Amino acid sequence: MPDTATLPPVTKAGASLPVELLITATAKANAVKVTPGHGVAGRHATREVLDALSGHKDPGMFGRMFPKLAPLQVSDAKLKALAEAMLDANPADATQDNPNIPAGFTYLGQFVDHDITLDLTSLGDKQKDPLGVENFRTPSLDLDALYGLGPDGSPHLYARSGPNFSKHGPKFVIGKNITVGFGGITGDFANDLPRSPEGMAMIGDHRNDENLLVAQTHLAFLKFHNKVCDILSGGTNPPLDLFAEARRIVTWHYQWLVLHDFVERLTEPGIVAKILHDGRKFYRFKRTPYMPVEFSAAAYRLGHSMVRQRYSHNRVFQDIGFDLLFGFTGLSGQIIGDLMPNPPPGGPLPVEKLPSNWIIDWRRFYDLDTPAGTPNFAFNPTRRLDPLLVEELHNLPGGGGNLAFRNLKRGVMLGLPSGQDVAAHLKVKNPLTPAEIATGPDGIEAKKQGLDKTTPLWYYILKEAQVRKNGERLGPVGSVIVSEVFVGLVHGDPQSYIWREKNWKPTLPSAKAGTFTMADLLRLVDDVNPIG
Repeated sequence: MPDTATLPPVTKAGASLPVELLITATAKANAVKVTPGHGVAGRHATREVLDALSGHKDPGMFGRMFPKLAPLQVSDAKLKALAEAMLDANPADATQDNPNIPAGFTYLGQFVDHDITLDLTSLGDKQKDPLGVENFRTPSLDLDALYGLGPDGSPHLYARSGPNFSKHGPKFVIGKNITVGFGGITGDFANDLPRSPEGMAMIGDHRNDENLLVAQTHLAFLKFHNKVCDILSGGTNPPLDLFAEARRIVTWHYQWLVLHDFVERLTEPGIVAKILHDGRKFYRFKRTPYMPVEFSAAAYRLGHSMVRQRYSHNRVFQDIGFDLLFGFTGLSGQIIGDLMPNPPPGGPLPVEKLPSNWIIDWRRFYDLDTPAGTPNFAFNPTRRLDPLLVEELHNLPGGGGNLAFRNLKRGVMLGLPSGQDVAAHLKVKNPLTPAEIATGPDGIEAKKQGLDKTTPLWYYILKEAQVRKNGERLGPVGSVIVSEVFVGLVHGDPQSYIWREKNWKPTLPSAKAGTFTMADLLRLVDDVNPIG
């Protein structure tokens, strides 16, 4: 048992936690994840500390939006039965695609998730304070997952510059590709993450190399920063601190597009503008934002419903699945650099570097005004927001099990309230009825397990989207949680555009003046379809 002298005595807000609780919490080594892996990094919330919190003070790294609502208790057997019914049995059925959300937003959402959950606190502090009671990185939309600790603290991320190449920055290093025979792609390309001699991505957050689509999203943001550096340095009056000004511009435009291109697509029309104007009612804190578990363990897990089973990646690979999307990454152990055997084994994997025939065609993932009838072209929409997950997510690689069950179980373990209790607390005028929850094969199973009247929050939010919004966007409960948290994360950052410049609007070139979208970012980078 740890010495009580080593325990953090107070939270950021100064509210003492019971010593016995802190001893128990600190002893939980599994609260700190230090081994790279799928979706794993930093520290994780536990029920014991969450249950000790009350009100909307600054609780530390984790907290509750609705601390006075009772937790929903459900047996594993009931959760497993419901999870097994949450299967997208017809993943090729185009009527279940979402016409309003292109598939690129699924992986932008994953990139954003890694940004707001990245914990750059030292390993020593994490081990002393595994639950983020005292020492933690505030969740915010500030692109720490891109910038790391900057050119001084993370020099390996930045390109050499200056006399004799003795300095680092202001631009990022970009990785180069290798050319292989398949697909007829020729020429030299720099369209991969920078990598170590053994193939591991040299980026601010290793999780952004867990699948090829989020890796290429991270790469787009690296190139976005570099493009802004070029614009500034080529101007008539370049800033004295080019890196700092480029980072500010990139971060502000990123915050804008997250709120206005991403969150507004996902939520009820007008809700983001209303919260920006009227303020937040439920995601409250004094000074320091926290990660609410109703968001991280329920509402923001909506992205799992958006995942497709197959994707059209580029003109060479027009119908691919998860095995290859996860395979062409460093975290998979299949991009291995100098460890590549000589002669190489047969088959597509492993590889030394990302082959140029795997460079993404962004036209297939975002609406970039590709003309109808373009030869050898297929657009990827997301799947509708509903409680159905594709088969691959029911059988995660590496023995990861059923993701639907993992999400449901995590909600119970963290003491999340039922969807009905949250809807009542939010004063939703027309909450889901038991009959609405009981629709479809998954709903029939929910009713069979007695979960149609007291429903796990994650499932309720997805069912609400399906029933009330035809799966095209979130309903009222999901919209409030997602919108309030994202607005709060930007508002809680004193360096954000909301704090620093009243009535700020994006200034970079865009299709519509005064706004900025992910499509605008990709056009600005001018790397939409590198291999043609």
